[in-house]
Amino acid sequence: MQADLVLLAQVLNQPHPAGARADLARTAAGIAGLVAIVQHDRGDKGDAFRWFATAEKAARESGDRRMTAWVLARHAMVPLNYGALEVAVRIAARARRAAGRTPTAAGALAAAVTARSLAAIGDHRGARMAVTDVRSLVERLDGHEAADTWFGYPAQKHFVHLSQAYTLLGDTEAAYSAQNDALALTDSPSVMTRALIAMDTATCLQLDGDPSAAAEMAVGIFDRLPGPYRDGLIRSRAQTLHHALGGRPRDLLGQVLT
Repeated sequence: MQADLVLLAQVLNQPHPAGARADLARTAAGIAGLVAIVQHDRGDKGDAFRWFATAEKAARESGDRRMTAWVLARHAMVPLNYGALEVAVRIAARARRAAGRTPTAAGALAAAVTARSLAAIGDHRGARMAVTDVRSLVERLDGHEAADTWFGYPAQKHFVHLSQAYTLLGDTEAAYSAQNDALALTDSPSVMTRALIAMDTATCLQLDGDPSAAAEMAVGIFDRLPGPYRDGLIRSRAQTLHHALGGRPRDLLGQVLT
């Protein structure tokens, strides 16, 4: 991606017809967005923000509202997953405005991130309205909009987002159902996805009054993860659970986080 971006920068410094320049800018937005996602997952929040700013600038230059909405929705996940919840709500709202009313993958993602962000700040009514919106949008997606790609919004991705939204809402019954649906559709050995779903399950166990089972499950997740996966996003989720625990369960999870 680094080589691609260097080449794109060189090409964009040359004159092009408007249509060709828009295509190049769209491509630059997509690649910069992917770099930002990698940095987000690694836990490098500052670099992720910088790459998303670059991606948003290129997306707006391209004039592609779907790309702009996708970049903003993915950008909102950085503050959402790392504790700046009000910032996440604002960026997610911008993503929804960029997406408009047309049923697109970017619009569905923006609604899903909005649901998670609002649930995280305690706006349960707003979060449930956003969940209703994303369910309605998903029913109308087809073709490449529902494809299992970085820019699509397939059913598996949908249930992963619902798992987190319902977990944040404290609706453990709905969360468990979404987790089962997500796992059933996760065909590839996606280490990060499976770990995040399992961490949602652990959080639900804590919410249901079984902190010992929650801590044991979270510790088991860490024990199975390869070393490079134990930082960044999954650690952030584990730390949130750790703060919610007390006594021996808190100490047990704390041992693997130190």
